[in-house]
Amino acid sequence: MERFAAFVMRHRMWVALSWVALTVVGVLVAPHVADRLKSGTTVNTASYHANVALQKQYGGAGANPSVLVVDLPHGVTADSPAAKSGLAAADKVATSVPGVRDLSYAGTGDRALVGAGGASTLVMVYPPQAGDPVAPQVLDAMSTAVSHAVPGASVHQTGIEQLSSGGSGSGSSVLTEMLVGIGLALLVLAWVFGSALAVLPLLSAIVSVLSMQLAIWGLTYATNIAINPSVQFIVALLGLGLSVDYSLLLVNRWREERDRGADNKQAVLRSLNRAGHSVAFSALIASLGLFALIVVPVSFLQGVGLSGLFIPSVAALVALTTIPLLLSAVGPRLDKIRIRRRKSTGPGGVWTRTARTIVARPKAAALLGTAILGTLCAFGLTLNSAAPASTSLAANGPAQQGLTALQHDGFPTGVLTSVPIELPRGTDPSATAASLRGLPDIHGVLVADTPAWHHAGSSVIMALPKSEVGTAHAGTALSDLRAAVPHNAKIGGNLVQSTDVSHIMSSWFPVLLGLVAVLTFVLLARGMRSLILPAKAVALNLLSVGAAYGVLVLVWQHGWGSNTLWGIPATGSISPFVPMLLFGFLFGVSMDYEVFILARVREAYDRTGRTNDAVVEGVSRTGRLVTSAALILFLALISLSSTPDVTIKMMATGMAAGILIDALIVRTLLTPALVVLFGRANWYLPAWAARLLRIKPAAAGEGPDRHAHDRDDGTLDPAGPHPSVHA
Repeated sequence: MERFAAFVMRHRMWVALSWVALTVVGVLVAPHVADRLKSGTTVNTASYHANVALQKQYGGAGANPSVLVVDLPHGVTADSPAAKSGLAAADKVATSVPGVRDLSYAGTGDRALVGAGGASTLVMVYPPQAGDPVAPQVLDAMSTAVSHAVPGASVHQTGIEQLSSGGSGSGSSVLTEMLVGIGLALLVLAWVFGSALAVLPLLSAIVSVLSMQLAIWGLTYATNIAINPSVQFIVALLGLGLSVDYSLLLVNRWREERDRGADNKQAVLRSLNRAGHSVAFSALIASLGLFALIVVPVSFLQGVGLSGLFIPSVAALVALTTIPLLLSAVGPRLDKIRIRRRKSTGPGGVWTRTARTIVARPKAAALLGTAILGTLCAFGLTLNSAAPASTSLAANGPAQQGLTALQHDGFPTGVLTSVPIELPRGTDPSATAASLRGLPDIHGVLVADTPAWHHAGSSVIMALPKSEVGTAHAGTALSDLRAAVPHNAKIGGNLVQSTDVSHIMSSWFPVLLGLVAVLTFVLLARGMRSLILPAKAVALNLLSVGAAYGVLVLVWQHGWGSNTLWGIPATGSISPFVPMLLFGFLFGVSMDYEVFILARVREAYDRTGRTNDAVVEGVSRTGRLVTSAALILFLALISLSSTPDVTIKMMATGMAAGILIDALIVRTLLTPALVVLFGRANWYLPAWAARLLRIKPAAAGEGPDRHAHDRDDGTLDPAGPHPSVHA
């Protein structure tokens, strides 16, 4: 790190120009990143291959349909000439748009599309390709055609895609989320520094996030793995939070060195030498935690994992280069611009008292922390991983009104998750449909005798389940269909594929957990020169993730907060991608705080040989920074929860809760209490383990570490002779 610091300061002009150039390019490229991102998931399952075949021959027949709910005027039924004329007019509009297909009562004659009493009917509309919903203007034109032919009829539009977009199809942009996150971070930084220094972490964060967007744009050309549009939101907000966290440590260390009498150049070099080690080590662990998602054979997760590799690493690299340059140029002048009375950079009084209380009563603190985590983890064990029900996707808007009309007319919501079945040549569609209609959880099976649904080598029939496929209450429709269709038929559908993906992720989750836990343990064991400390850190991280799952269950699955905060009723389940994504992000990112605290505790123990004193010093020096850093990331993630997509809302809620739980319960309460209870066992490192880890164990009080400077950034003195988190 000393050589790195010297290089940065020696070539500061070139380093500054490089980041300016990358930022400018990032500004130009950022608006076009979305064009390179791809919705959907690639996975080796029968449903995926069926959807690929359907897309080739039948466009978006495997997509969730847009549904027109037609409520006929009094005295008019679906069998009336006027109603049939209106439906035929809607069919004609759909046929006129290349790639669009529809299924209506006029085209199929199937009573499954007719509501109770014949006073309503449905029109199922499929897009030209999966991943792109039917254009609103097409649905509007079809609705208008029905209304003109049947005066007095009301037509509502609904569907899974329309409901998922928040009911209206509008939502926050990445830029909006960034601006909100920057504003919230500025408030916290102004409180932490009390001066204009608060703007430095934000400047670094802006450079960092734009560089990340540029990296994602480059990835879309460098890899065949599809990167989902959701990644833009995740990169923007998580990148902002981590960038500010890392910069916060560096600026705070610089200010401490200035208070000790160092000139500006010395303070910059010392802050980079000392705090820089924790930043680099934390970013390494966080990057590995995110990158581990790439082992799961699901393209969406692989894309997120590949993108996630750049979030902590770019955040750390930008902070370690831009912050020293900014501090050397304008640091002292900005620190003179006061917002409030300046506080000391020494140990925090509140945190010193907190640490002493925990040291005096470690069993009580451990029991309290364990009780909180245990309760939340108990709820987390009841997590039901499935797609949210349609009734919980939107609180209001036209799509929600359409869903209400559909239910009022007696249609099951399962029709929104229609299941296409591609039959090979020689199989009679009508006969197959007739045999499937008798299945207990099937509302109907549609057969359209039109060229849009028939080709020379195949034909497609559409099964309408009573229960929504892929949700927590999916019923038996999918398993019944798979058992009853001809052996060479292909069953596709968006949520059928999601169901298969969910099963794959469940089977791979233990592999991901084991891989991340082992890598983290090895890195921490090398950094802390201990076996007990990293084992405790990994165990507490798992409990922290489990507690975040518990919050998800309470807020979303049971609706204890989703309705109040977002107007969305209980989902009854958690989106399948959320638990695994949450583990990958939270396990890596929250380990930052463990590194900051335990590195400082390790340093104090090496100097004094007294565990209790080391805990007091570690918590008092890092408590304010950890809390501030967690608060910034928490607020950034809360702003992410304003996006319309329910899955992203769940992800943001779980991560925000996990960060808060980790900072306040795990790192501030349980970590110091357990270190006190373990006593000298914390520092246990047998010779065989040291050889495997390629490090040399250190005895308490040995070597120059006993002269290490006091710090509040959780780093060790680079002059120390033993490998640690700064090595």
